[in-house]
Amino acid sequence: MTASKRLFGSADGLWSGLHLAPGSAPGIALAPAAQAAIVVQQGMIQWIGKAAELPAQYAGLKRHEGSGALVTPGMVDCHTHLVYGGQRASEFALRLAGASYEDVAKAGGGIVSSVRATRAASEDELFASAAARLEVLLAEGVCAIEIKSGYGLALEHERKQLRVARRLGEAYGVTVRTTFLGAHALPPEYAGRQNGSSEYIDLVCQEMMPALAAEGLIDAVDVFCERIGFSLEETGRVFKAAQALKLPVKLHAEQLSDMGGSALAAGHGALSCDHIEHLSQAGIDAMRNSGTVAVLLPGAYYTLRDTQLPPIEALRAAGVPMAVSTDHNPGTSPCLSLLLMLNMACTLFRLTVPEALAGVTLHAARALGLQDTHGVIAVGLPANFVLWNVREAAELAYWLGGKPVRTVVRQGLIR
Repeated sequence: MTASKRLFGSADGLWSGLHLAPGSAPGIALAPAAQAAIVVQQGMIQWIGKAAELPAQYAGLKRHEGSGALVTPGMVDCHTHLVYGGQRASEFALRLAGASYEDVAKAGGGIVSSVRATRAASEDELFASAAARLEVLLAEGVCAIEIKSGYGLALEHERKQLRVARRLGEAYGVTVRTTFLGAHALPPEYAGRQNGSSEYIDLVCQEMMPALAAEGLIDAVDVFCERIGFSLEETGRVFKAAQALKLPVKLHAEQLSDMGGSALAAGHGALSCDHIEHLSQAGIDAMRNSGTVAVLLPGAYYTLRDTQLPPIEALRAAGVPMAVSTDHNPGTSPCLSLLLMLNMACTLFRLTVPEALAGVTLHAARALGLQDTHGVIAVGLPANFVLWNVREAAELAYWLGGKPVRTVVRQGLIR
């Protein structure tokens, strides 16, 4: 299927008969029964408000009838590992039989098994497999997505992953933010060396990151800071190298233990700290002070059958913004439904529906540095919004397995 066959035309015109989901358009408050209208011209939102108050100058525009659909901002999947080779269903079975995530990794599985498959795949093969996964997410209303590298762990293969991510954005007309996750795991060729981890971090900082940044392939830099990943000191070295290249940072933090990574990341002005099941109050305070977003990943929590909940009440009390994402990856969250993550964020993590909806729109955009263009419906922003065949926002988190999308408007086009 070619990109052109996925387009259904311009979204320009008057979108009427809509019900605006609460919080979707900051500064605009409508009664639940009031019908809203959105004016799109040249792919940009020009007006939004109560349909009965539509300015006369827009009355003659081409009409797109919403027929009572709920409208939300385009969804943002702010943490994914979408580009990889192979799959890891066998590891899923091992964990069901009692092996832990760390047991699997130490036995040669885990991230390193995906590294082998990714290195063996061509760029076109990676594009084809990732495109199939991306299409599922887009069909559910995703209008912006982060795609990490981290399954190459060598310059040529990290480059290959990031090039595929850029190609996906161009082919599908979706905003893609690329994140360099070279410090995801120790590559096999460095395993067993006395100073292998430190030497590999030198390679990440001194060769891989500068080369990929010069090629325009990196929007942000991430590290897996964990016992089976990289230390605080090594993480700090990566962050310093990223900031020298003027690249924002993110962190896989406090997933399996409290390493203090969130406080370190916040000290570097991180866009987000992700997973954070073992996040301490010190980490929460640091994130609050830096404006760092907490990205919740209920798919990984569910798949790993974790028992340590993220500190939702403490994050809420501190006013730390909470995003929600699929964490799509072949090992610990083979999920391709952001709507399912909405449900899990509410049922497992006890987010309210407004919190969860903001988590896949407003705060997810902020976690990618996209808050000026995505996550809300507002005048002057690109037209990225979704019409749903439901009347209440709670239904987006309530229904399981349905297909409630009516229409997706992405980058000013009806998709």
